[in-house]
Amino acid sequence: MEYMEYVWLGLLVAAAVLEALTTQLVAIWFAPGALVSMILAFCGVEPWVQFLVFAALSLISLLLGKEVFKKHLGAGKEKFNVDAVIGEKCLVTEKIDNLAGAGAVKVKGLQWAARSLEEQAVFEAGETVEVIAVEGVKLICKAYKGR
Repeated sequence: MEYMEYVWLGLLVAAAVLEALTTQLVAIWFAPGALVSMILAFCGVEPWVQFLVFAALSLISLLLGKEVFKKHLGAGKEKFNVDAVIGEKCLVTEKIDNLAGAGAVKVKGLQWAARSLEEQAVFEAGETVEVIAVEGVKLICKAYKGR
């Protein structure tokens, strides 16, 4: 099968793109298996061997990967997903008004929809707030009390 290298390349790219979109460490574990299987395909190894190598490497990466990341990145202190913004101060870019259903903040260079922790609290654009939770795709914020 002369097309298998393209299958593995597609899986490799899909895993990388999915990981970039989610930042949840759910797809990156398939990339090593896809990469090695693609190399095997270029070397003319049988497709069933490629698949077994892909499955084995993906499973090993999935089972051991997070432990390796924890060990090398400060014993699990590093946050990998949206939890990384909790506790961060951020700039209000669009007035946060829960009653109007509006609000946006910029944190770590990314724009997020935002709501206030307290229903009546309103934060004007340019104010600094602190992220205390993430609900869906919205950050829940409160007034920032400098540390």
